[in-house]
Amino acid sequence: MTDKDFIPSSYTTDKMEGKVTYKSPSNIALVKYWGKKEHQIPANPSISFTLDTCATTTTITYKKLKNKALDFSFDLFFDGKPKEDFKPKINTFLKRTEPYLPFLKAYHFTIETSNSFPHSSGIASSASGMSALALCLIQLERELNPTMNPDFFKKKASFIARLGSGSACRSIEGDLMQWGAHKDTLDSTDLYAIKYPYKVHPIFKNYQDTILLVDKGSKQVSSSLGHNLMHDHPFAEQRFDQAHKNLSKLKRIFEEGNLLEFIKIVESEALTLHAMMMTSMPYFMLMKPNTLEIINKIWTFRESSKTHLCFTLDAGANVHVLYPESEKEEVYQFINNELVVYCENGQYICDQIGKGARKL
Repeated sequence: MTDKDFIPSSYTTDKMEGKVTYKSPSNIALVKYWGKKEHQIPANPSISFTLDTCATTTTITYKKLKNKALDFSFDLFFDGKPKEDFKPKINTFLKRTEPYLPFLKAYHFTIETSNSFPHSSGIASSASGMSALALCLIQLERELNPTMNPDFFKKKASFIARLGSGSACRSIEGDLMQWGAHKDTLDSTDLYAIKYPYKVHPIFKNYQDTILLVDKGSKQVSSSLGHNLMHDHPFAEQRFDQAHKNLSKLKRIFEEGNLLEFIKIVESEALTLHAMMMTSMPYFMLMKPNTLEIINKIWTFRESSKTHLCFTLDAGANVHVLYPESEKEEVYQFINNELVVYCENGQYICDQIGKGARKL
């Protein structure tokens, strides 16, 4: 498919007003995407676990205008209160998506959104938020064109979500999602995420993710700026090549359930992501001292207990502790006994792998 396949020719029905609600989860990348080209195209492919508990619920109430507006018409509410400072980001998103959603200026939208995780908890909400918003808009388009089939609906929702936040395209479905063209993955594409198409060992089902909230403050460098710093990065090409190779290695690891090799790739990917930040120009560091304390504690405990927990990191200081469900009790006790002390106000979130977004 190409992006032109997502431009509708016409709509078969009219819709004067209505309301739609979607709940969409966040996700945690195992192979990281860092660096992007024009139009939110990733510089390298990525793969992620879709989460379950960490989610955004978005409701769009829409009413058709008497005449098509010159600009986008919408009100935005977060947790029931107007959220003016977020409107420019939504406006940018709507501008990017208008060629594919030509009805946007024909309606006034009231967008109401809330997160299941605490505001300013340090959990990135762009993936869950933009995927929930995209799904609501594509649901409206499906009402304007009822013949849209379910497979195309998911592809277009992922495609549209990507235009708001790259990682959001991986939150439409679950439980293991891949985004970005990769020679060893059938049907992989830069345009939208796909469900991982190969065999996955049962050990990876119901995988656990405990998110340790090390630092709940705003990042000093945004992810968007960090992605842009990869354009002239001295190690960019080597990094992109590494991501492709790690995805190829994961095919056998997922099939065989080889947790030791899985741990090596996941932790290496997390550290490489932050190494790219520390070696860009200007350079920056998002890990905090407590991030490093947690990592070292995990390594020590894994060696002594022979369990299979590992860590991964997003573009921030918080630590995602990943482990199989069969080791949940022992790992959870370790987290409570030794890791919570390194969390801001002792806060953490217990999550697990989920099935993707759903209409409410």
